[in-house]
Amino acid sequence: MNSILILVNDAPYGTEKAYNAMRLAMQLQKEHEQTEVRIFLMADAVTCAIPNQNTPQGYYSIERMLKSIIQKGGLVKLCGSCAEARGLKSIPLIEGAELSTMSQFTRWTVESDKVVTF
Repeated sequence: MNSILILVNDAPYGTEKAYNAMRLAMQLQKEHEQTEVRIFLMADAVTCAIPNQNTPQGYYSIERMLKSIIQKGGLVKLCGSCAEARGLKSIPLIEGAELSTMSQFTRWTVESDKVVTF
């Protein structure tokens, strides 16, 4: 099985980097069902996994996109030290997303066939 690691470094809103990363992940799952999609959230991207964010009507929802990716078997992990630095280490996350480590990120990087950074 192929695997693709998508690294996201930017906040869910303000730029479209997180949005485009989720679009890529969803399209990969749609067109390449045998490819394992892994998403690692670092820096301000850890805020992508906070549930119940209120987005304006008609605006994309990173939460909805992440939930869809997870529901289709995608793996989502957050940099634990990045979350801790932002005071997010002990708050609830979107179901299926979990805090992780640099060691896990390193493993995913080495194991993945491709790595894409946003």
